[in-house]
Amino acid sequence: MDKLLIVVLGPTGIGKTDIGIDLARHFNTGIISSDSRQMYRELKIGTAKPSAQQLAEVKHYFIDNLSINDYYNASLFEVQALEVLDGLFKTNNCALLVGGSGLYINALCQGIDDLPTIDPAVRQQLLDKFHLEGIEGLRLLLKNYDPEYYAQADLKNHKRILKALEVTLMTGKPYSSFLTRERKNRDFKIIKIGLNRPREELYQIIDLRVDQMIEAGLVDEARKFFPYRNLNALNTVGYKEFFEYFDHKISLETAISLIKRDSRRYAKRQISWFMRDKDITWFHPSQKEELLNFILSVQKQNTVLGIYSRPSS
Repeated sequence: MDKLLIVVLGPTGIGKTDIGIDLARHFNTGIISSDSRQMYRELKIGTAKPSAQQLAEVKHYFIDNLSINDYYNASLFEVQALEVLDGLFKTNNCALLVGGSGLYINALCQGIDDLPTIDPAVRQQLLDKFHLEGIEGLRLLLKNYDPEYYAQADLKNHKRILKALEVTLMTGKPYSSFLTRERKNRDFKIIKIGLNRPREELYQIIDLRVDQMIEAGLVDEARKFFPYRNLNALNTVGYKEFFEYFDHKISLETAISLIKRDSRRYAKRQISWFMRDKDITWFHPSQKEELLNFILSVQKQNTVLGIYSRPSS
C-alpha cells in the first residue's frame, strides 16, 4: 500500500489532540506535531500539550524539542519532519501530522520556498526596531521595500512581517520574489482532515480551557518567564497578556479576559487560513466514526476528494 500521511488540523481548542491519539492507536503509528508553540519545552500549561499519559502512549515528534532561546522556522521544520516521516514509513505505511500551525502544515505537505540563511545581526536589527517602534514600524518598512507582499500579508502578524523583512534585507530582493508557490514533489499520499464546530460552541470551549489553565497555575508559569518576555517564543497568547499584568498596566481580570479574546481571534484566523485549502475534508470532532471510515475508504480507493499524490522527486 502507498505511504500515507494523515493530517489532522483545525483551530485551537477544537479537539485535534484527542482525534490524533485515537487515529494513532488505530493505525499503530506516531504523531508529528505541527503546533509551533508546543515545541518549547519550558512552556507547559499555556500551550495545551498532550498529557503525560498521551505522550507515553503514542510517540510524538516536535513536542518539547526546543528551548525558548532557540531560533526555529518552517524551513527547518520541513527538513526535519521529512526525515522523521522517512523513518516512520520504514516500519509503517501510515503516519499522522496533528496541529494548527498552517505554515508548518504547508511546509511538510507541499514545501516552502528556499530562503537564504539570515544573519543574526540582521534579525537583531529588526527585532530592535520592533521593540522600539512596535509593529507599525515594521509595516512601514515592509510597505517601502515590498509593496506586493505588503498588499497580501497578515499585517497583524509581526512574525510574518519580520521574516519578509529579514529575507529582503539579506538579499536586496523583495520577499515576494521568493514566493513561487510551486508545490514540491512528495513520495507519499496526503489526506487532510479538518475539525470544526459552530463558532459559538468553539468560543465557549476556548473560554473554558483558559479557565482550566488558570486553575492549573498558568499565572505562576507566566511569571517565571517575565524576565524573558522579549524572546520571540514568549510573544504568544496566554503569556504576553500576563506580562502586561506583571508590568502593572492592566488588572489580572483584564489579562484573563484578553487571553480569552485573543485565543478566539487566533482561532478565527486559523479557520480563515484553512478554509482556503480545498484539499481539506471537514468533520465535527464528534464524528469520529465517520472520520475514520472516510480515511479507510481513501486507503481503499486510492483517490478521493481531500487527497493528492505526487511522484517522487
